[in-house]
Amino acid sequence: MSSLTRTLITLGFSDLEKTERFLGFPELAGLDRDELLSGLGAANDPDLALQSLVRLLSAVPAAYGRLTTADHETGRAVPNEALFRLLGASEALVEFLIRHPEHLDVLDTPTSPEPAPVPHAALRASMLSAVGADPESRTPVAALSGTEARIALRTRYRRHLAALAIRDLCAASPQDIMPMVGAELADLAAAALDAALAVARAEVAEQFPPREVAAVKLAVIGMGKCGARELNYISDVDVMYVIEVDGLGTDDAGGLDEAHAVTVGSALASAVSQAIHAPEREPGLWEVDANLRPEGKDGPLVRTLGSYLHYYQRWANDWEFQALLKARGMAGDRGLGERFEKAVAPLIWTSSEREGFVASVQAMRRRVTAHIRDSEAGRQIKLGKGGLRDVEFTVQLLQLVHAKNDASLRLRATTEAINALMKAGYIGRTDAAHLDSAYRYLRVLEHRIQLVHMRRTHLMPTAPDQLRALARAVTGPMNLKRPSAESLLADWGRVKRQVHELHRHIFYRPILASAAHLSAEDAALTTDAARARLAALGYRDAPGAQRHIEALTAGVSRRAALQRQLLPVLLGWLADGVNPDGGLLAFRRVSEALGTSHWYLGMLRDHRAAAERLCHVLSSSRLVTDLLEVSPEATAWFGNDKELLPLTFETQWAEIQSKMSRHPEPADAIRLIRLIRQREILRTAIADCSGLLTQEQVSAALSDADRAAVLGALLVAEADVLDGGPALTRVLVVAMGRQGGREIGYGSDADVLFVHRPVDGANEGEAQEQAKDIVAKLMSMLTQPVRPAIMAERVLSIDADLRPEGKNGPLVRSLESYREYYARWSSAWEAQALLRALPMAGSDELAVDFIAMVDPVRYPAALGEPELREIKRLKARMESERLPRGADPARHVKLGRGGLSDVEWLVQLWQLQNAHAEPSLRTTQTAAALHAAHGLGLVDAEDAAVLDAAWRLAGKIRNANVIWTGKSSDLLPSARGDLEAVARWCGYEPGHAAAFEEDYLGLTRRARAVFERLFYG
Repeated sequence: MSSLTRTLITLGFSDLEKTERFLGFPELAGLDRDELLSGLGAANDPDLALQSLVRLLSAVPAAYGRLTTADHETGRAVPNEALFRLLGASEALVEFLIRHPEHLDVLDTPTSPEPAPVPHAALRASMLSAVGADPESRTPVAALSGTEARIALRTRYRRHLAALAIRDLCAASPQDIMPMVGAELADLAAAALDAALAVARAEVAEQFPPREVAAVKLAVIGMGKCGARELNYISDVDVMYVIEVDGLGTDDAGGLDEAHAVTVGSALASAVSQAIHAPEREPGLWEVDANLRPEGKDGPLVRTLGSYLHYYQRWANDWEFQALLKARGMAGDRGLGERFEKAVAPLIWTSSEREGFVASVQAMRRRVTAHIRDSEAGRQIKLGKGGLRDVEFTVQLLQLVHAKNDASLRLRATTEAINALMKAGYIGRTDAAHLDSAYRYLRVLEHRIQLVHMRRTHLMPTAPDQLRALARAVTGPMNLKRPSAESLLADWGRVKRQVHELHRHIFYRPILASAAHLSAEDAALTTDAARARLAALGYRDAPGAQRHIEALTAGVSRRAALQRQLLPVLLGWLADGVNPDGGLLAFRRVSEALGTSHWYLGMLRDHRAAAERLCHVLSSSRLVTDLLEVSPEATAWFGNDKELLPLTFETQWAEIQSKMSRHPEPADAIRLIRLIRQREILRTAIADCSGLLTQEQVSAALSDADRAAVLGALLVAEADVLDGGPALTRVLVVAMGRQGGREIGYGSDADVLFVHRPVDGANEGEAQEQAKDIVAKLMSMLTQPVRPAIMAERVLSIDADLRPEGKNGPLVRSLESYREYYARWSSAWEAQALLRALPMAGSDELAVDFIAMVDPVRYPAALGEPELREIKRLKARMESERLPRGADPARHVKLGRGGLSDVEWLVQLWQLQNAHAEPSLRTTQTAAALHAAHGLGLVDAEDAAVLDAAWRLAGKIRNANVIWTGKSSDLLPSARGDLEAVARWCGYEPGHAAAFEEDYLGLTRRARAVFERLFYG
């Protein structure tokens, strides 16, 4: 073996005989052999590099001057890395240089291990200038047209493409810069479309009057990878065209009707495609594909924005909203493109609410896989199992499901979306890292395969020499090892398996078909017998229950063995609840989260009461199961009654202060404050479900949790707004309504007033502005989504509509402003609202002064006849106007007959009339005021008992609705299942829903009679 042969093998050449023959070609005579081989050896495919070099030098002798370049450190001549890497990576781009030797200077492109992107604006300006259009014009029109314009446009595009390929090929890590490369490719495509549109304007102006062409605004909406700014080197560019017309429908000579505007717009769109792809001496760039438009090939090529919205709102399929996720105004009229994006965004992010949406997305992915040719199934990088589509569909489905409530997920690029999903907690850090790494790897494979001939392909090559070259291309120039074809296929196989497993785990729910093994005694049960047993226990979906049982008991782990013993008993306890199927699913989720925790398994085995309580709650409360799914560690409370006792306000406040001291960043602090509130709601709900709390204790516990959260949020907001500056005012949050009465339920908002008082010497206007900023920040912190998201959070909504002048009044006022308003302008209803005013958070001194100020207002010396008439009129008006349309007044527990409103208004009327003279009536709590009214002889014992019972039962039903469904409702349920659940919550035995319904309707009928006699009499 000659020394040359050994050198060629070391450098990675495959066809040694052909290589030695090429080295003897006259084009290479006179070149330094060592330098030449050194340059060729740096290429991903040395064989291709040598062949391409010979062809280039033969056709373009000027290329000899590009073979070497000066080393930036030593100044001596070294092989031109840009040239040799391009020679060994892209035969198509070398052909471009042969056709256009005037662009050889592209080989002078600066290289860097971490290249920077070329700004889109620079690419756009270059492309427009190439066709003689003014980049600064709002509607550029090309000076060139026809063949001349097409050649200029395509030549300039390929120059930029070659420069990008050189920077990509010379980067230290192809995978690290892959997102940058995809983004610049998309920006370059967008710039090419802008140039093509400038050419189209010039050409179409020969078919239609120039004023008509100028009147038609056209925006090119990028879809797919181009819309997401993650384009391939060669790919169809998916687009849609939106038009808008200046003067549309006007009667003047310049006006166009919509039909004619569509004709002009279609001509422009067709001309754009021709400029990009029509046959010409300089080959087309890529196909401009508009088939994702409404109705596909059968639909009009261009539409107005209104036409698009009409279609999407009425006719669109689920897949079209998934496609719109990537939609971006990328060329043409910027303003129109942005309006399109904003208009379709609400449709995209609510599309998952459509019936069967998730199933349709999953079915679409299966169809894509099913249509792969058998001959290509094992070579598909894009569409096959473990390919790019698996990553993209997984990420997009998660976005479509969750982004309607989490705007941080509303991203187009896959790598950015993966990162956002990780940050928001929808994907674990490890899974996200694997998805991101796999996606980058697969995209680099795709890029390097496409670069060779600039052909749209997603298939792994089969020839060993091509595989070896691809292995080198994927690892990057800094890898000193010589990767082999075998190592490439092994790495690709590992990535595919990893992606497919993650896709299956995230994209689909597990499907288990085998029958359950309930216990050793039950092991012999046939499938039919197992289903019959579950049905007899009350499970409606016996096959589904079997799947959950199989998941819980399969395997040889300690957890599985223990649960095989326990499940026969647990299934019975779950069946005692209202929804055994939901309870079993919830139990499975909790067990999967905590099954390896020794304390959890010990509790199930050793604490019968705790396990039975857990089963009862899981099958009776959607609220608790949702919160437990987020905080499964709270399951430990079931085994310890002391843990279920609500924490006092003082204890919560001490914990919040401690958290704030360790987490000074506002976002971190408010998230922890909200988590503490969420935890306390869960603690209270479990204790409530377990019968450990009275209704008053539940309300007090929930009020304490809200108060601690508001106080913490106020301090965080003050610190954030002040940012080290001086405090110009002191802010007070005053609870109103049921919050002020400490009578809230699980679904209650926080009705509040915001009061402030400037510090001595502060400018009142500046103090007012600071107070307004603090209040706005407080409300935002308590209600806006946090990062990462608190899943299933019971957000505390702040309602300040009871303030002076309602929604039209300022959100926060000074104490003196309140004083002046109540003295001059307040109505009887405002005095009535103040009966429940209770300082909640903020300055203690201001709280004392505020109460001293409002007491004369809410406890007037006398209630005049006009005020009495106004109160009665408002109550009647509220009953007629605020009751939801179609709601049965007999079943509405708040505004309906004998409900919460009737009792509270009657009690408040007594307070307005008598509290000035009777201090016992000066309370914000309805039950305490009713008791005081009875003690003063304002109502007899029988009537007071009826009112009290109706008020308490109505409040209990409101809580029961939230506990059972997880959602707020003020209606006594009509559906039998829901009514049964609420009846059990209210203390009725199973099967007594009808008796409960009759009791409620009878009780509220009597309460209404008492109310009408005492309120209107």
